[in-house]
Amino acid sequence: MSFGEPNPNNPYGPPQGQPQGQPQQPPQPGYGYPQQPPQGYPQQAPQGVPPQGQPPQPGYGYPQAPPVQPPYGGGYGQQPGTLQANNGYINIPLLGTVEVASMGRRLGARAIDGVAIGVILSILMAVGLAGAVGIAKSCDINSADYNSCVDNASSGFLSLMLTWIAVFAGFSLLYEWLMVSLVGATLGKLAVGLRVVKENTGQKPGLGSGFIRYIIPIVGAFLCYIGAILVYLSPFFDNSGKLQGWHDRAAGTLVIKK
Repeated sequence: MSFGEPNPNNPYGPPQGQPQGQPQQPPQPGYGYPQQPPQGYPQQAPQGVPPQGQPPQPGYGYPQAPPVQPPYGGGYGQQPGTLQANNGYINIPLLGTVEVASMGRRLGARAIDGVAIGVILSILMAVGLAGAVGIAKSCDINSADYNSCVDNASSGFLSLMLTWIAVFAGFSLLYEWLMVSLVGATLGKLAVGLRVVKENTGQKPGLGSGFIRYIIPIVGAFLCYIGAILVYLSPFFDNSGKLQGWHDRAAGTLVIKK
């Protein structure tokens, strides 16, 4: 009987010729057969597969998503009305990060409004002067009541001029007040791309804030118009960087680019 043959007396026992009590040795894998790691030892995951409990790592050649950057001129989590690093941008509710209007644009808008209102005032003054001249021409120089006629013409001219000035003041009030309150900008501001908003809401100023913003320069104009000029130049004195004039601070408004 040769070694390795089954034992006919004990088919479930080891082959004949093999000592009993010794474990049967598993066959050794040859070339071309995958080798299994012994049990009880940690198994190494195939290359490219992350171990359990760890997130997968991107491999070479796979594009990685860039980190999310905050918008230009500002970051996340900043309170409304906060300047963004003093670079001329400010965070406004409902509007996000917007650019504060420069003084050059604001003065340009004021100049355009001044020209428009000046043209209207000149037309009104020309009409009043023509009416007064017409009244004076109706007086007969050879008449005995010529002097009284001229006096009446002069008083009529003065009354007409005062009437036109009142009309002009009312027009200026309605123009500046209503345009800023309801539209958020005058014609000059619309021309240079500016608008006025409430600093704490980002909405149009409304009638109340618009009136406060308008009346402060008018009150300053009673001092030979020097007070009004100081009000319009007061954004230069604002150390907060928001370029708020005294009238803007009183009204809670801010001038920004559209």
